[in-house]
Amino acid sequence: MQSDEVSRITGILNEVKQGDRSAWERLLPMVYGELRQLAAQFLRHERNNHTLQPTALVHEAFMKLVDQTNVDWQSRAHFFAISSQAMRRILVDHARQHQAAKRGGGHKRIVLDENLIGETQRAGNLLALEDALTKLAELDPRQAKIVELRFFGGLSVAEVAEVLDMSKRSVEREWTMVRSWLRRELSDGTTP
Repeated sequence: MQSDEVSRITGILNEVKQGDRSAWERLLPMVYGELRQLAAQFLRHERNNHTLQPTALVHEAFMKLVDQTNVDWQSRAHFFAISSQAMRRILVDHARQHQAAKRGGGHKRIVLDENLIGETQRAGNLLALEDALTKLAELDPRQAKIVELRFFGGLSVAEVAEVLDMSKRSVEREWTMVRSWLRRELSDGTTP
């Protein structure tokens, strides 16, 4: 992405922050393609008969963003972090509804590998990851935020560092630690 486009997006987000509701209309065409790619990435490994499509996920997430009034929009990276969080919540809610309707809400444990997106998008796996992230947020909210931004937001280490106002090296160190924690948490229980 060109730096002038990043600056324009940040400028529009500042207008939104100042209360200009019409700025959303200028923002959507600028970010729609990236949001749709992010939504497609989330849905790529969902079950074949999933009722949400990338376009619907983007629209639902964008409506949630427009309805938020107390967000201090800081940058393009911050916008995509919040957007991915909205998409994550929509998918988790959808997965919970699907699990409750189909299997009475039962969850299964998964093993976490390096390819997080490919293995954790199915409804039960997504819910297991959500449960682990909820537990992690109680233990260390910053580490939970790093997972959320990296995994769900697709942000680079540098972008996470910018959003969380941390050094890149600190994010790398935390990311390494939290992946190990998640592997243990999401294992089938045979690992101590």
